[in-house]
Amino acid sequence: IMIGLAGLVGFLLVLTAEARVGNSSQSEFCTETEQCLLYDLVCENNYQVRHYDSVKWVSTNVDHRFMDMAMMKAFRRLFNYIMGENEAGIKIQMTAPVVVRVPDKKMFFERVTYTMSFLLPAEHQTNPPSPTDDDVYINDTPDMKVYVLSYGGWMMSWTDQMKTKELTGMLDTHKAKYKQGFHYAVGYNSPMKMFNRHNEVWVLVEGDHVCKKE
Repeated sequence: IMIGLAGLVGFLLVLTAEARVGNSSQSEFCTETEQCLLYDLVCENNYQVRHYDSVKWVSTNVDHRFMDMAMMKAFRRLFNYIMGENEAGIKIQMTAPVVVRVPDKKMFFERVTYTMSFLLPAEHQTNPPSPTDDDVYINDTPDMKVYVLSYGGWMMSWTDQMKTKELTGMLDTHKAKYKQGFHYAVGYNSPMKMFNRHNEVWVLVEGDHVCKKE
């Protein structure tokens, strides 16, 4: 029996390492969930360059004029999934971070599609239960490098836009190549946490990464 348990533990550790979803103690800003998305820090100056392995998420799309309203609607759908609205009828633990794909907008009132994703915990990375809501789906992010700018407070439309411009402004100054047309708004805290919040902006690296001080 002990050998069997040791093998099972070893398998789970390998699975966690491959999926790069692991114990939140390995991340300084994952403080509210047991598991978190892990990464390799490539370099760090005024911003970070990180490497993420391919992982599975549960996601939903919401068409809306305003990011804040879209996030509320999307969060409810995904929360229902982890609370048991899936084909297995099981509860799935919350992880961090919550990631929102934010398209660039030409006009303030333009209607665009926001995509919110919850990271699936390590035990559901290989075979996650299918959603019962047609608006919710399982998807994978590819192995990728991202430029990251961190900030505190609340992740809202105006703070996200301000920090995105700050990050892309630095990247443009350094002539860094990055994916155009969208970015990711990333949050690590529940709405109930009032202080010491952690948020991020992610922009995908294209070509060779650039990491310089201002």
